[in-house]
Amino acid sequence: MSAASAFEARGLTKRFGAAVAVDNVDLAAPEGRFTCLVGPSGCGKTTLLRLLMGLEPPTAGRIEINGQDVSALPPARRGMGMVFQSYALFPNMRVADNIAFGMTGRLAAGERARRVEALLETVGLPGLAARFPAQLSGGQQQRVAIARALAVEPRILLLDEPLAALDPQIREQLRGELKALQRRLGVTMVMVTHDQAEALAVADLIVVMRDGRIEQAGSPETVYEQPASPFVAAFLGAANLLRGEVVDGESLRLAGGQRIPADTAALAPGARVTAAIRPEWVRSAPGAAGVEGRVVDAVFGGASVRLDVRLDGEPAETLLVDVPADAERPSPGDRVRLDLPVQHLRVFAVTADPGS
Repeated sequence: MSAASAFEARGLTKRFGAAVAVDNVDLAAPEGRFTCLVGPSGCGKTTLLRLLMGLEPPTAGRIEINGQDVSALPPARRGMGMVFQSYALFPNMRVADNIAFGMTGRLAAGERARRVEALLETVGLPGLAARFPAQLSGGQQQRVAIARALAVEPRILLLDEPLAALDPQIREQLRGELKALQRRLGVTMVMVTHDQAEALAVADLIVVMRDGRIEQAGSPETVYEQPASPFVAAFLGAANLLRGEVVDGESLRLAGGQRIPADTAALAPGARVTAAIRPEWVRSAPGAAGVEGRVVDAVFGGASVRLDVRLDGEPAETLLVDVPADAERPSPGDRVRLDLPVQHLRVFAVTADPGS
């Protein structure tokens, strides 16, 4: 067990009958950092979180904290707290009693009251101790749920899509507060989310899951800029996935016939590939080498405009291009020449699994 890890999962597997929800996962969460588990519905991220908390027994593998195997320990003995999407507050109990629930029997009444007050300050809800959950907004209820989880002073706080039920504006505000809270308290947080932007905004470590396995784990910058597979590129943000084949060690030919520079030195000529590039990295290239096509649509997105470009050739490829909203830009129907910078173009050999 590394001193830098809050916990380690080793070969963690969970089967429900013939279905494999979590498949031989190895994961180390950095101590005092924010880890986000992301992936499509059914990828196993929530099941993994429940295994960590002890709400599900593993079929195989182990979870270690400080070198101790805690896989068979009940949730209350793992030093973890959990926050659910549904808040899971007791509706007939006041805010103060909800927060103090886990402290009952551990602290004297006066100390519990002082800790509740301090936690309400911590989550930005001073003065609301006497209210019932129904008297609070969704964002306030989730803050109470976080305070309740923190009340038992967990070493690790697990969060299962805690912001999913909130309105977009409140969600964005609360995710900023959650990250600030994590930094201030130094507690290890592991959060499941389906929102890629949310993960990029708060995580120190992003873990992308697919079909019960970890597809890639790394910093937000690494996973976004250097995706390990077309799946990761397409899931975490927008990405163009272009089919082609290797010409030589410095170029490839797209499915429509156009040739572009690429780092293909590790691949044999003729190898089928998928080239990935994000819309914001495509550049206008008038009078220079690049791909050619026609703009078929332009969608205003506030700070930028997304162009939908149909590339020349058959079968035709579509290329998404983001340009600043205040920059001169082509209109639908205009012909364009575009550069796909080699440093931003990721090339993947096509395997039997088209998504890998």
